[in-house]
Amino acid sequence: MAWVLKMDEAVEAGLVHDFDASLSGIGQELGAAAYSMSDVLALPIFKEEDSGLPLDGDPKQPPFQYILCAATSPAVKLHDESLTYLNQGQSYEIRMLDNRKGGAVPEITGKLVKSIIRVVFHDRRLQYTEHQQLEGWKWNRPGDRLLDLDIPMSVGVIDIRTNPGQLNAVEFLWDPAKHTSVFIQVHCISTEFTPRKHGGEKGVPFRVQVDTFKQNENGDYTDHLHSASCQIKVFKPKGADRKQKTDREKMEKRTAHEKEKYQPSYDTTILSECSPWPVTSASYGSDSPAPAPTFTPAQHSTGSAPENNSSSPNHQGDGISQGSTEQLHPSATIQEAQQWLLRHRFSNYERLFANFSGADLLKLTREDLVQICGPADGIRLYNSLKSRTIRPRLTIYVCQEQPRSTQLERQPDASHGDQSNEAVYVYHAIYLEEMAASEVRQKLASAFNVPLQQINQVYRQGPTGIHVLLSDQVVQNFQDESCFLFTTVKAENSDGFHIILK
Repeated sequence: MAWVLKMDEAVEAGLVHDFDASLSGIGQELGAAAYSMSDVLALPIFKEEDSGLPLDGDPKQPPFQYILCAATSPAVKLHDESLTYLNQGQSYEIRMLDNRKGGAVPEITGKLVKSIIRVVFHDRRLQYTEHQQLEGWKWNRPGDRLLDLDIPMSVGVIDIRTNPGQLNAVEFLWDPAKHTSVFIQVHCISTEFTPRKHGGEKGVPFRVQVDTFKQNENGDYTDHLHSASCQIKVFKPKGADRKQKTDREKMEKRTAHEKEKYQPSYDTTILSECSPWPVTSASYGSDSPAPAPTFTPAQHSTGSAPENNSSSPNHQGDGISQGSTEQLHPSATIQEAQQWLLRHRFSNYERLFANFSGADLLKLTREDLVQICGPADGIRLYNSLKSRTIRPRLTIYVCQEQPRSTQLERQPDASHGDQSNEAVYVYHAIYLEEMAASEVRQKLASAFNVPLQQINQVYRQGPTGIHVLLSDQVVQNFQDESCFLFTTVKAENSDGFHIILK
């Protein structure tokens, strides 16, 4: 009542205009505060925290939710992504939940959807070389898979498929209307992709990613619906339990104020929404293998790996001679370096080294190349860049006997008088790798420009002038760096000739 009386007095005194202005100013301040708070709530960290609990009627609400039944680490700061520790080879449940409300995505009601679960790298540097890293792991662990499903424990999944060329992925069909749980087993550990000096807890983090698709008009599961992932580290058996205990003990020693800077540990891990793998889902419907790991209809029917993605040491480049041994020079341009990579069966890395000149490639250390290309191709590339000419198994020197008039002669030497006017024979070095008689014949023909088909037989002159047929055993008993003169003898009843080594 007193406030009303004061208002009446203010009206009579003509001050109501100023009062309205004051109210307007207060309203603007409140509006600015509300706008500022809305900006804060719109930050990515708040969006990520709220993404697991979308509001009813939110059109952007994800149709599915995936929960990994493993505890998150308590030693993760508030604004960082959660981290979950797993034991190598242990089965962990992923619950596949239908999160649709209000009749969202009605086209999948009563139908099956396909999900692909992958273990991929978290670090961007390793993502660029994922295929090479996995090939290196496969080379060191033949016959093993990075990811498997524990089929007896899984519920509600059908048509489970694995591709021999995709060791880090499994796929299956499931009905969102039914209870569905899959149990995954991760067989690689984080330190397998880390240099030895950074072992232990410094192992690289992985991501468990789930991509879900619906059928298109042709009945293929290629239309992307939802993707989510979480960050994990994989330890040797029981190592994850010890690491979780260590983190918990460290947090207990911190003060209450310090604990406020860290996330609480939860019994389960909710996978956060992410981009599909690969970035565009178009490659899922392609019949040709894509560079990134994926499953295509053609691979489903045959169960074979993509042929053009092999980067193992035994992979042969199409149309490339395997005998090419020329070295890369520091002066090589970017284009010449690209051609060198192609000739030496490193075509998978042409894009990765697209801006590297010869000098840039030669500066890379063995450790650099192993990190970039994986153990198998990294060591092979290092050996190719630093290669030296391999010493032949056997070297012989051969000269063709010629008439005196065509022989080179030494210049007279004052210290020896005219006695130095002797013939000088010019020898050719013959380098043998196979140490076979056929190899000697081929290299003699090449060194002296003689048609190979005209050489009938090659003989070695033995004791008392006998002619011994040159066989593999005779060649293998040559002493290294032996010298031979050879003469040619016309073969009877033939246009060819024989070669006699003296």
